[in-house]
Amino acid sequence: MTYHIFQSLFVFGITTGVAISAVVQFLYYTFSGPSPDEVAFLPSPAIEAQQDVPKSNSRAAIQRLEDQFYVSTVQLQDMVKLFVHDMQRGLKRENALIKMLPSYVTKRPTGNERGTYLALDLGGTNFRVCEVTFATGQVRTKQRKFTVSDELKTGPGHLLFDFFADCVALFLDENGIPRDTNMKLGFTFSFPCHQEALNRGRLIRWTKGFTASGVVGEDVVKLLQDAFHRKGLSINVTALVNDTVGTLISHAYIDPLTQAGIILGTGSNAAYVERISEIKKWDGPKSASNEMVINMEWGNWGSDKIALPLTAYDLKVDRASPNPGQQLYEKMISGMYLGEITRYIMLDLISTGELFRGQRSVELEKPYNFDTANMSRIERDHTTDMSDTNMLLKTVYNIDSTLKDRRNLKQICQLVSTRAARLAAVGISAIVTKTNRLNGATVGIDGSVYEHYQHFGNHVKDALRELLGMVAQNVTLAQGEFLRCDG
Repeated sequence: MTYHIFQSLFVFGITTGVAISAVVQFLYYTFSGPSPDEVAFLPSPAIEAQQDVPKSNSRAAIQRLEDQFYVSTVQLQDMVKLFVHDMQRGLKRENALIKMLPSYVTKRPTGNERGTYLALDLGGTNFRVCEVTFATGQVRTKQRKFTVSDELKTGPGHLLFDFFADCVALFLDENGIPRDTNMKLGFTFSFPCHQEALNRGRLIRWTKGFTASGVVGEDVVKLLQDAFHRKGLSINVTALVNDTVGTLISHAYIDPLTQAGIILGTGSNAAYVERISEIKKWDGPKSASNEMVINMEWGNWGSDKIALPLTAYDLKVDRASPNPGQQLYEKMISGMYLGEITRYIMLDLISTGELFRGQRSVELEKPYNFDTANMSRIERDHTTDMSDTNMLLKTVYNIDSTLKDRRNLKQICQLVSTRAARLAAVGISAIVTKTNRLNGATVGIDGSVYEHYQHFGNHVKDALRELLGMVAQNVTLAQGEFLRCDG
């Protein structure tokens, strides 16, 4: 039985596209106004009153933002100390800022696992169904990606899980697999759960804009299994893992020195290998390895508003979010929120006439309508006149801009993204410090922000060098492209 559990676990790294099936096999081994089309842009009250905006010093505005968003080395070092302290608290008691949840994963893969399994990955933006086949040191994958609508995210929970089952049924049909085929499945569920067994976990709270009813406090494996039964599918959910746990295990399949898995995408979280003797709240059995993977749920760190360098823009994003007062660290470093922070800055400078000559944009005033992907696109615009940024602003937001506007906007994006990368380095440094892995450790990192946002990874590495000094050269940050589920 334990042999097959690991097979289901490896399929979990797929959360961000990483093949998880090695984990599964391994674990079994071990156990309303005018429409946007009618209005190009609305003039601000100042323009309506006098058809002119008082000239403002945009350089002063950028300097003001630099003062707010720059995080010094000393600040980073102080945050690492607080982070390690909160990790230790989380290992001792249940109601700490960082949950530090035992994952029931007590071994890492050997690279010799074999088998074919299904994997589901609910990471936030997308839902993936994957078939993963692996031989010694090799992984082959097929996948189908689906979009979870806002209606499903916020509606009755049973409809959300029925949607998951329907996606699996469609995937089986498309790949010529009879629906009554008995198959084992690993479920990557990227939300905080109180794990009670390898294949049992109760949702603590929703994050990333999900609020589906009837799920919090329930065993998500049972909800998924019940949906499979309703749809007539003979599938057995053998393992539940967080995406960060899957990332760690998937990277460890290739690199045995992997000590942590990090997600820097729509949301953010981390998992790492901890000595069981350090997990004071653990009252379960000891393992031969004397180690267990901990799902940190680090996104909630700093939610006491003591450690993090919060700005007025961060507080606005938090207040308007579905979960105010929670996940503040995640809201400062993850893809779901970076664009929203930038949008609030833009609106602020527009209101003062320091950006776009005070032009108001209907589209820009819509919440979450300035994606983090736009920030990356703007930072990649190296043309002399920033023509791509000009096109983005004009075609998507109906904004006429000057070259100075576009350059200022690029600086704003750089300030927000660089701060995010430096804050992400705080968590990574805290893991290395807490585990005393100063002689060498691999950190597997997945997620769209780290993988696709230009220079984000370099900013993380720069901050790690500031925090760890020469030790930073012993820490390898490895992306998960070698295990992507591209099908």
